[in-house]
Formats: sequence, structure tokens, C-alpha cells
Amino acid sequence: MNESPDLLVLGLGFVLGLKHATDPDHIVAVTTFLGEQRQLRRACGIGLFWGLGHTMALSIAGLVVIGLKIPISKWLADRLEFAVAVMLIILGVRLMTTVHTRWHEHHHEFTWQRFGLRPLLVGIVHGTAGSAALTLLVLSTISSTMNGLLYILIFGIGSMLGMLAISILLSLPLQLAGERIKAAIRPIQMSTGALSCASGLYLATTIWLKL
Repeated sequence: MNESPDLLVLGLGFVLGLKHATDPDHIVAVTTFLGEQRQLRRACGIGLFWGLGHTMALSIAGLVVIGLKIPISKWLADRLEFAVAVMLIILGVRLMTTVHTRWHEHHHEFTWQRFGLRPLLVGIVHGTAGSAALTLLVLSTISSTMNGLLYILIFGIGSMLGMLAISILLSLPLQLAGERIKAAIRPIQMSTGALSCASGLYLATTIWLKL
């Protein structure tokens, strides 16, 4: 009797995962890694690694909450969200500092040293912070533990594909413009770092006022 509703919810989970990737804090965080990158292949790697980390965190949280019946408290959820805000500030400061100190020496590569690990870790932080709301939604709409874990996995796959698409859309203009906008790369990077810091400060202030 519940099979059809569950299938509908699972399908909705994929769509919501795609939409979830467009959350402003997710886009800002990933954009700090894109920087001057004009290689579409590496931009795709950033989106996929972020999505992979995000899915890993959600899956582990789902196993704990849905499988082991251990709830995530509001106290912990608020502090995980605050960690995301701090991470955005750190990413922004790091990007601006790196642009300022290494621009002349590592103009083409500084952003890409170990480009996979950092987006993966950022994705894990985002996934951990968002796990409380997601698992609460799953618990209220899914009829079985197995379907609940499957929903989270499908949601995570949707977020991976969504971030992949966003990474392509953000990098494609740089790819097409090539050397014609070379002089604008540094201001773009600095603006991205400043935006990340501003977003983190706004999010941190909002969460702090609720604590």
C-alpha cells in the first residue's frame, strides 16, 4: 500500500537534491575553489568531489539517525550550521590571501594543488550541517528504514549532479572567454573571497542570534 507513495517521495528526493545544490552557501563555497580555473574538466571534478563529500556525510548521518534511531539535537544542529559559516569565512580569507601573496609566482596552479581533497571536506561539512533537517524530513515521510536510507542516497546523488551542473555553468564563461578576460581574473577571485566572507559573517550572525 505504501510502495507507490514511497516511490514518489524517492523521485522527489532526487529533484530536491538537485535543488539543494543551488543553496547560496553551497555555491559560494564551491566558487572559492573555482577561482581562475578555466579547465572545464577540473571544474567538474570540484563539483563532483563536493557532492561526494556531501553525500558521504548525509549517508552516515542517515545511518545513525534512521538506522540506529539516534536523533540529532537542535543544539548540535545549530552548531553544525555555525561551523558552515566559519568555514565560509576561512575559505574567503584563504582565497584572498593566496591571490595576494602568490599571484605572480603561481599564477596558473595555486588554486589546484590537491583540488579534490578540499572540496570533499567542504562537502562533508555542508552535508553534516544539513543532515538534521533532512533526516527529520525522511523520518516523517518514509515508511521504512531501508527506503529512508535510499532516499538520502538518491538525494545525495541529485546534489552531486546539481553541483556538477553549477560548476560547469560557473566555469564555462571563463573557458569560452580564454585569454580575453585574463586581466579580470584577479578581481574576480578577490570578489569571490570577499563574498564568501560576507556570506559567512551573515550566516554566523543569524545563527548566533538564535543560540
